Amino acid sequence: METTVNGRCHCGNVSYALEWPTALTVLPLRRCSCSFCTRHGCVWTSHPDATLVTSVEDPERVSHYHQGTGTADFSVCRNCGVVCFCVSEIDGRVYGIVNARTLEGDAMQTGRITQISFEGEERADRVARRARNWIGRVESKVR
Repeated sequence: METTVNGRCHCGNVSYALEWPTALTVLPLRRCSCSFCTRHGCVWTSHPDATLVTSVEDPERVSHYHQGTGTADFSVCRNCGVVCFCVSEIDGRVYGIVNARTLEGDAMQTGRITQISFEGEERADRVARRARNWIGRVESKVR
C-alpha cells in the first residue's frame, strides 16, 4: 500500500511529494552529525523504492550547497532558509533524501531518530551507500 506525503519549506517556495512504497507506519529517521545538518536541524528519511517529486516556484530563490566531497547537493530556500531535500547523481541517475522536519502532518512522529556519523567514510563507500539507501526515483519540476 503506497502512501504519499507532502513537504515544503516554511514559505512554500520549495515543496515535494514523497511517494512511500508501503503504509507509513514507521518512518526511518536519521540525524547526521555533520556541521551542515546539525546547524540546519535536519532529520533525514529515505527508502530506495520511494519516489520523490520536487517542485520549485522560483528557482532564483533557491541556493545549492555542495557537500564537502562534492557528491551531494542540498537545496536551501533563500527566502526562509529551510533545507527540504538533498540529491546525489550517481552513474547518471539522481537519488534523493528528504528532511523529515519538512513533512506535512504527523509523518515524522512515526519513527525514532537514530544519530549517525559518516566521518571518515571514503567517497566510493558514501556513493554506494546512497545508491542502496536513498530514494531511487527523483523528478524535478518548476511551477
